[in-house]
Amino acid sequence: MIITYLNIFYSFISALLICYIAIPKLIYFALKLKLLDTAGDRSSHKVSTPFFGGIAIFTGVICSLLFWSDNFENIQFILVSILIVFIVGLIDDLRAISAFKKLIGQILATLVLIFLGDLQIDSMHGVLGVHDLPIWASVSFTIFVVIVIINGFNLIDGIDGLAGGLGLISSLSFGVIALIIGQVDIALIAFSLSGALVGFLRFNIFPARIFMGDTGSLVVGMILSVLAINCIKYGLVNENYSLPQIGPLLAISFLAVPLFDSLRVFIVRAINGNGTLTAARDHVHHAFIDLGVGHKYTSLILFSVSAIIIVLTYLLIKLNININISIAVLAVFSYALWLIPYYMLKSKSK
Repeated sequence: MIITYLNIFYSFISALLICYIAIPKLIYFALKLKLLDTAGDRSSHKVSTPFFGGIAIFTGVICSLLFWSDNFENIQFILVSILIVFIVGLIDDLRAISAFKKLIGQILATLVLIFLGDLQIDSMHGVLGVHDLPIWASVSFTIFVVIVIINGFNLIDGIDGLAGGLGLISSLSFGVIALIIGQVDIALIAFSLSGALVGFLRFNIFPARIFMGDTGSLVVGMILSVLAINCIKYGLVNENYSLPQIGPLLAISFLAVPLFDSLRVFIVRAINGNGTLTAARDHVHHAFIDLGVGHKYTSLILFSVSAIIIVLTYLLIKLNININISIAVLAVFSYALWLIPYYMLKSKSK
């Protein structure tokens, strides 16, 4: 058991060091070849910045898993899924491919995860009254969940440090749950990602010297999807706990900020008749930026919101509140907080 915990610790440290050492080289390479994210009207940045941080994150995670996993056969197809979205993201960063092609890549990665990695959501555990899912519904819903998480995370990546910090909070949370239920391989994946994101954030906090790009947001989103699906599938079950039904609640809680913000944007755009998948400055972090809060404090505010939601989820579980009511409470709480910056913006414009 001690060796197991040491491997998890080593995976965190090695991913951190690989990412930390690689990023200055990537910054130099990107500046020399002028591979930069250009500042524009929709951007919250005023300086063109390298966007190859995702390469370092991917390398740190994959190398750590190859070094420290004792059961590589258990995670090999998870790594294949991550590799697929990495390639899609890298091509998109270099050549800008269509949203449809990126979607195909995400679906392909998910199918590998389902049919070769044997990881899918086969039960909703009572959410909306649904329990066991037939195979066609299980496959379809798993693909839907992966697409939502990946793109939700991609859309939240709009200001310095935000996506990396939220990814860190989520991966650490999933990692702790994996440790509690004794899933060593999943814990290795979660803490490898956490280490890589710590190394990345050293160069991404305001003022950012590098962005993760679509390469990074797709890779981090895919890994978080794996962790979320696993959490939904197994819940919290060990010799001390038997709570399989709280898996969906935990997954939503750990990913609440990008998920609820993306859902809000989707609904508002649909109501207004705007393109639901087009890029725009209508996310909650843009509202804080427009208020003059700045990148650093906007990120800190949303990190705090994420932490509060996780604590609130813990209290709901301790009080044994019905899962549907608990999810509704999280949604109402999140959207109530979301209204604050928009109300302040509206008042400011009068």
